[in-house]
Amino acid sequence: MMTFERILCPIDLSEESTEALLYAVALARTYQAKLYLCYCAESSLLGTCPLSAAAREKIQATFANSIIKHLGHADFARIDWEAIIVENPDSPAEAITREAAERGVNLIVMRSRRRPHAAALLGSVAEAVCRTAPCPVLVTHPREREWVAQGTGEVFLRRVLVAYDFSDDAERALTNALSLAQEHEAELHLFHILPPQTPDGPEIAWMPASTESLYQQASRRLQSAVISDAPLRCKIVRAICWGKPYQEVLAYARENEIDLVCMGAHGQHFSMGALFGSNVDRVLRQSPCPVLVARSLKPSLSHII
Repeated sequence: MMTFERILCPIDLSEESTEALLYAVALARTYQAKLYLCYCAESSLLGTCPLSAAAREKIQATFANSIIKHLGHADFARIDWEAIIVENPDSPAEAITREAAERGVNLIVMRSRRRPHAAALLGSVAEAVCRTAPCPVLVTHPREREWVAQGTGEVFLRRVLVAYDFSDDAERALTNALSLAQEHEAELHLFHILPPQTPDGPEIAWMPASTESLYQQASRRLQSAVISDAPLRCKIVRAICWGKPYQEVLAYARENEIDLVCMGAHGQHFSMGALFGSNVDRVLRQSPCPVLVARSLKPSLSHII
């Protein structure tokens, strides 16, 4: 079973951004991981002057108080954490991914403000990080289903959804999802989406033989998608439907009260054929729960022995 050893959480010191820290701290405690808190001090705030020692100390104190807010003083002493302050970055997203790569981080946890539709083409820092990160990225949003308790950091992860199309990218999503599901004894939902059929909503009883075969093939592959001992540690739920990928993922997540959606990405852009691409942005922006975008790990040379 995979584990997260180094977790990075970007924070812009706003109350909203520190909400991502709730998840980062909880996962760092669960996996006994090193936690990095990253603040990008942009030129619009600094002007031409670098941060003073007093300003840096104030930022570190803010970080410490944020951790204490989520865990309390007793557990704060048991968290291994470090502050990262980046001054005048060319791009916050590039700075975040660079810091993650240099430290061999294997999970980034961050908050998205869910920009309005009018600004959709401009993207967001969270979406940019998801496209270029050297590791998986867990994105949280305001007004979503929460599964980490405020004040105690206790995790109530009950249902994890993997959008699964049998690709290598989907396997990475499954690996991350399986680790979390087993750790917290949550249900793991494997969800495969077939292309829309005509007429809408086909039933097995009257489907053409080729369509029925497609469904049966997908069903057999889903049955063998998880290692044999996994059901002993978490319940596996398998589901197949027809439709548009992002619509079906969002609908399934809402109808089944999913706590975490996991999907895979590759390279500089989202892949997974028809399943992801432009669809992943819609899932990130509209999901009723946090979304984990699983990427292949690219550790820094300092972590390769």
